[in-house]
Amino acid sequence: MPKGFFHVPKAINEPVKSYVPNSPERIAVLEAYKTMWNQKIDVPNYIGSEEIRTGNTKNMTAPHDHKHVVGSYHLAEKKHIENAISIALEARKNWASMPWEHRAAIFLKAAELIAGPYRARINAATMIAQSKTIFQAEIDASCELIDFLRYNVEFMTQIYNDQPKSNSDVWNKVEYRPLEGFVYAITPFNFTAIAGNLPSSAALMGNVVVWKPAATQVYSANVIMQIFKEAGLPDGVINMVMGDSTMVSEVLLNSPYLAGVHFTGSTEVFNDIWAKIGTNISNYKSYPKIVGETGGKDFIIAHPSANVKQVVTGISRGAFEFQGQKCSAASRGYIPKSLWPAVKSQLTADLKTMKMGSPEDMRNFITAVISEASFDKLARYIDQAKKDTDAEIIIGGNYDKSKGYFVEPTVIVTTNPKYATMETELFGPIMTIYIYDDSQWKETLALVDSTSDYALTGAVFSQDRYAIVEATTALQNAAGNFYINDKPTGAVVGMQPFGGARASGTNDKAGSMQNLLRWVSPRTIKETFVTPEDYKYPFLGE
Repeated sequence: MPKGFFHVPKAINEPVKSYVPNSPERIAVLEAYKTMWNQKIDVPNYIGSEEIRTGNTKNMTAPHDHKHVVGSYHLAEKKHIENAISIALEARKNWASMPWEHRAAIFLKAAELIAGPYRARINAATMIAQSKTIFQAEIDASCELIDFLRYNVEFMTQIYNDQPKSNSDVWNKVEYRPLEGFVYAITPFNFTAIAGNLPSSAALMGNVVVWKPAATQVYSANVIMQIFKEAGLPDGVINMVMGDSTMVSEVLLNSPYLAGVHFTGSTEVFNDIWAKIGTNISNYKSYPKIVGETGGKDFIIAHPSANVKQVVTGISRGAFEFQGQKCSAASRGYIPKSLWPAVKSQLTADLKTMKMGSPEDMRNFITAVISEASFDKLARYIDQAKKDTDAEIIIGGNYDKSKGYFVEPTVIVTTNPKYATMETELFGPIMTIYIYDDSQWKETLALVDSTSDYALTGAVFSQDRYAIVEATTALQNAAGNFYINDKPTGAVVGMQPFGGARASGTNDKAGSMQNLLRWVSPRTIKETFVTPEDYKYPFLGE
């Protein structure tokens, strides 16, 4: 038991390294990249103390060079998933009762391992198998994951410090128990930081986790598990499994010990998970906590007073960094007619300078999309736009998958504000723009709010403060993260808690105390010092 009121190190955001030519960090990451590129790793399922290799494997390749195999991973069978549940529940006995400061120390050590000896390796893994440029890998796999680990520890202490009032004869306490059972963490390909945060945030609060990373992110997920193990995470606390998604989810969601789901991915998959939990609700020991961050159809709207260069930079970065594969990436824009000629000219000039290719060549701003399925979907929408009379591709529109899954940054202009690519989440480097009459500002705000089922991120550009107030009010339900005169991407842990509502998820704000509260079950304890010994109250007197 603790014998002191311990103060954790003050959380600070990890500085982003520049990777300028000849810098030590650039040299280190390129060396790691080359070494890892020429290796073939074998990724097991991590269940308890064992590394499970079933012999049923799938290859891992680089999206920018899909014929190059960097390794393989093993697919678990049903019995392995069932075993993961049993081992996690056994590990819970000690993990849930471990003093909080020791749990904190493990994840603080993990943060320092990423900041130091693992930095080049986790960045290189993210560059190789997720085709991120070094800058995108740095802000994700290193800085954001470090920030999650540091800030979550600080948030945990803030939660524990939130205690009820007491008086001289009654001492009231609230203890924040871990959930009774296990948490199922399901993570996406696009952010290594999310892959690390979803299982670790639940584990930090004393829970045990069965974690299924996306198949296209296993390469860097393996590095995360190595870091957690080196940091001292006990066996069975976080169990990483790969396999058929339907089978894995069926086993885990059918378990009476399912205590929570921590999810980032598509709205459709999340809806299916929620429905299955609803069907099984009478089978669980307790009501599972369901936390999900799902899709987005994120917007940029420019007021006639907006600064053109700022708008264009917001589009260029917001729509095309990491090939538009961020949940928060801008994919629909609303530009006033008076600004459009200048915006079009500047945007065309910007995109012409964007180089595309391997992330190993650090002159490239654009690399490949994650998979052939993603490539084919994007190509279909581009081809359709070339045919449609209410859409015109003004920039880009080319694609090639002969070597890697490369799709040019593409800008579509539509006369139909409800055109398919204004409403549908594409998850690629395609930006669709609707040009509105300057006099239709209010109507366009209503259009932005009503066009999409999603409500994740959005941005307004304006130099008119009244217009900013108007947009902030009109779009209050259209985005969980709203940006004024900035691109709608790049939320920083501890500064802009992230999450959206509507079809974008439960808005439990990763990178904040609100998210960690979902992974505890509070218990109130009242202790009375002088206990009554007679049932009679004064009002009963004669």
